Amino acid sequence: MQEAEREAARSRGSKALNQYKSITKASSSRKLDMDSPTNTPAPAQVSAALLLIRIASGLVFLYHGSAILFGAFGGPGPAGFSALMHAPLIVGLLVGLAHFAGGLAVLTGVLIRIGAVCIIIVMLGAIILVHLPHGFDISKGGMEYAFTQLLIAIALLITGAGSYSLTARLPEQWRKL
Repeated sequence: MQEAEREAARSRGSKALNQYKSITKASSSRKLDMDSPTNTPAPAQVSAALLLIRIASGLVFLYHGSAILFGAFGGPGPAGFSALMHAPLIVGLLVGLAHFAGGLAVLTGVLIRIGAVCIIIVMLGAIILVHLPHGFDISKGGMEYAFTQLLIAIALLITGAGSYSLTARLPEQWRKL
């Protein structure tokens, strides 16, 4: 009886060793192909990801734009913002408009590249004029969040809005903006 058990164990061990060899041989001969379908998301997945990114970023800029442009949510309004920045009133109006219109463009996908450029300009201004002297850490007034929003705007400038946007409702000649 013990001999039969030993033979069965040897057989199981041999099968396991053969499986291990075939797995390691297959994985070592296979190259990582970044263009393979398993590593490339489908267009619908890319559009869904872009929509989520657009919602997250767009809502932030609509909120801040409303606070600067209209004084909403306890915001300073254009005059208060300009005074805070020691700048003329036109600066408060333009910054608020860029925030609000850029956020609306990003959120809806309509004229997204123009909106992204507005946000890029505002974020560069925020980083250089306000946050850079405080370093990177957001808890110390640093540029961490503004830099993140800058990179998101640059990415949206490059990619566009994706399929899930209101861009299709625009005339053909305006859809690439």
